[in-house]
Amino acid sequence: MTAKYAFKQSIPIMAGYIVLGMGFGVLLESKGYGVIWAIAMSVFIYAGSMQYVAIDLITGGASMIATALMTLMVNARHLFYGISMLDKYKDTGKYEPYLIFSLTDETYSLVCSGEIPEGVDGNKYYFLVSLFDQFYWVLGSVIGSVLGSVLDFNTAGIDFSMTALFLVVFVEQWKSTKDHASAITGVAASVVCLLIFGAGNFVIPAMICITIILFLMKKFRKGSDEVNGKNMSENSEITEVNVMHMSEEGEVEHV
Repeated sequence: MTAKYAFKQSIPIMAGYIVLGMGFGVLLESKGYGVIWAIAMSVFIYAGSMQYVAIDLITGGASMIATALMTLMVNARHLFYGISMLDKYKDTGKYEPYLIFSLTDETYSLVCSGEIPEGVDGNKYYFLVSLFDQFYWVLGSVIGSVLGSVLDFNTAGIDFSMTALFLVVFVEQWKSTKDHASAITGVAASVVCLLIFGAGNFVIPAMICITIILFLMKKFRKGSDEVNGKNMSENSEITEVNVMHMSEEGEVEHV
């Protein structure tokens, strides 16, 4: 049941990852790197947008330091994803190392969306969703690399496919809930940081701002819930006292 549920939940990601992986494979092949490179990068790097960027880094002869800094900038958001997954992944045992490695934007959205139904092993579900998603990406990369080696076509614009996927994930998350505070916070903080720091340096400041704001929002909501719960408890006690008084008055009148 767990495997079936995980596969069903991952189907939307399959549609996106196979296409995106094909785009990566085609671009990599167009630069002279074949299917073995596509498989190796998708298995051991598995970083979506960073793999697209890595194509230019490899072909441009970038240094190790430049590659490391670029990787940090592109994937800095995963630092904050990881923090938010501490509670979910803390008791996953043998699955934990792979879950940490395979946490992508789309996998994160699946793991965090909705409650796991009865009869489904949570830890196994997290593992299988992550595994299915990476398999789709590797499969797409291989298909793209093979197609790129036998077909000759213009690859301009293919690298925009990652941006398109992020937009689709954002829209789906927006439609799946009535509380849009987190989404609005993310967009607003990103726009402000973009204007202040520029297109090349806004990612990390934006992530820090988003994390701080969401943390404060969570703390405020928790405080509000505690106050509301206390008020409800006090009102309940008052009601019980009134009922007791009414009951006592009724007994006195009866006597």
